[in-house]
Amino acid sequence: MRDPYTVLGVPRSVSEQELKSAYRKLAKAHHPDQNPDDPKAHAKFAEISSAYDFLSDSDKRAQFDRGEIDADGQPKFGGFSRGAGGGFAGANRGGRTAQGGFSAEDILKEFMSGFGGAPRGAGAGARGGAGFDPFQGTGAGFAGGGRGTNMRGEDAPVTATVSLEDAHLAASVPLRMPNGKVLSVKLPEKVEDGQQIKLKGQGLPSPLGGEPGDALVTVKFARHKQFRRDGADLRVDVPITLYEAVLGGKVRVPTLDGPAELSIPPSVNTSKALRLKGKGLYGGGDLYASLKIVLPEHGDPDLESLMRFWRDQKPYKVRE
Repeated sequence: MRDPYTVLGVPRSVSEQELKSAYRKLAKAHHPDQNPDDPKAHAKFAEISSAYDFLSDSDKRAQFDRGEIDADGQPKFGGFSRGAGGGFAGANRGGRTAQGGFSAEDILKEFMSGFGGAPRGAGAGARGGAGFDPFQGTGAGFAGGGRGTNMRGEDAPVTATVSLEDAHLAASVPLRMPNGKVLSVKLPEKVEDGQQIKLKGQGLPSPLGGEPGDALVTVKFARHKQFRRDGADLRVDVPITLYEAVLGGKVRVPTLDGPAELSIPPSVNTSKALRLKGKGLYGGGDLYASLKIVLPEHGDPDLESLMRFWRDQKPYKVRE
């Protein structure tokens, strides 16, 4: 990863609050859902998230500021820091580091030259008789330049915002991967808000031709226009007429499994919610219906006359 301060565009003196503010601003601007036509949006968002996670860890940030670790959280050795592909950062094209030393690549080459320039078995496999080069090609091995295991790509965070209905039914939802593909991802049974799902091989590609990283999908429940979630229980507002509140009746209410019938007792007190057992999330919770009396939109003279009669002839107290 690049310098996390540079990624987030903040100085090293940035406060925690300023850091969080900068992250939110960048995350909102570069979120893949806001940039569906930009194939680089996922990589940029992943880089921003990684930089914030790094700097929001006070211990890692302090170690990085002291020069003890690099931006990938790897310890620095003798003035060298681990770079992409397992090499070391800090060397210029001439092989010398900014501190005047030599890169780890040059040190290893010099060490190998003390053994005749090639380990046993390199022989004719070296290019043009120039001797064995342990850095020749990507992932070259020590026996005849054979290819070894290449560095895998980075894991990439992905956010899947799903509806309560899709979570309840463990449905398959479309999700754009960091590599640009749109996959149909089946949600686990009884998935939880904030649960992470690993999709192997769907992360960022390897810079050295190795296996791609994994996509780490965090499930987020979208805000529902009707239901309010309270753990496994759900709450919903149900409008009723004045005469339904007085006389009782049956009304249809929404649930995650489709409409259900709710019986309203006569003279119901709307300060209490009516329960539909087992109609909550995943069937493990209940649905609580809060009744809301709705009067005629434009008023009614007969109703007003009746209420005046009640007020004058049959008053009752509901407040102390």
